[in-house]
Amino acid sequence: MSSEVVNGTVGATHGVGHTAPANAQEYVVHHLTNLTQTGKKQKNIVDFSIINLDTVFFSVLTGVLGLLFLLWVARKVTSDVPSRVQTAVESLVEMVEEQSKSIVHGDRTFIAPLALTIFFWVVLMNTMDLIPVDLVGWLIGVFHIPLNYTRIVPTADINGPLGMSFAILILMVFYSFKIKGAGGFVRELFSAPFGIKMAPFNLILNLIEFLAKSVSLGMRLFGNMFAGELLFVLIALMGAAWSWDNLGMSIGLGLGHWIAGTIWAIFHVLVILLQAFIFMMLTLVYLGQAHEAH
Repeated sequence: MSSEVVNGTVGATHGVGHTAPANAQEYVVHHLTNLTQTGKKQKNIVDFSIINLDTVFFSVLTGVLGLLFLLWVARKVTSDVPSRVQTAVESLVEMVEEQSKSIVHGDRTFIAPLALTIFFWVVLMNTMDLIPVDLVGWLIGVFHIPLNYTRIVPTADINGPLGMSFAILILMVFYSFKIKGAGGFVRELFSAPFGIKMAPFNLILNLIEFLAKSVSLGMRLFGNMFAGELLFVLIALMGAAWSWDNLGMSIGLGLGHWIAGTIWAIFHVLVILLQAFIFMMLTLVYLGQAHEAH
């Protein structure tokens, strides 16, 4: 939220009815707390009764904006000299099509568009991390919106990436049944990789493999985006540490805040694109493996 210093401590401008963080620790914790339907912090590590409303909202928002953008580009497509936007989108589509063709050996009618959607959607969700840390909180305060907490990066909330990765897990199982048949898939679970004599061990190993693929897919995206978000919050603290008692250090921290923030934002663009590409590629790899017999 919008940082200010009151008597040498970190403060912020927040939504209606919310007390500003009194120190740096509370500032960081506040920025890493999701808005839930209860309006309070989640106390337990796992609580399926809690819904992170901000994650749901910004996931849907970026998805809708992405679809509207692609629809706008599709309507502007021309066979004459293409615009820069059309050229960029066509290059992206061709890249995804080539990757899916080389990895998935089968019907790609659904998988190739899925991969394109995943890449574009994850890029948009990751890009929310480039919005200044305290901008949304400042707007919430300006418009007197009664929100205690707000996190705007869906992929920095573990529930978002894991939800997507478990959806991929469902597709992996679906294509395994569709391509190999129920009998073929069950036989593969019990016989691969060490033969039917090791059926119990094979089953446990294959179930762990399916679960590990799904969890690692989500955790990789979450870990990188959470670290990026945390670093942005820590950099924002440098600009918040203003004190008239030590003006020289305050000016130095202020300059460091802008320099470090700019450098990290530039580098973070690479992280945003790379993580989206990795998530898309692993999705193709896992769905491609579901098309193959072992």
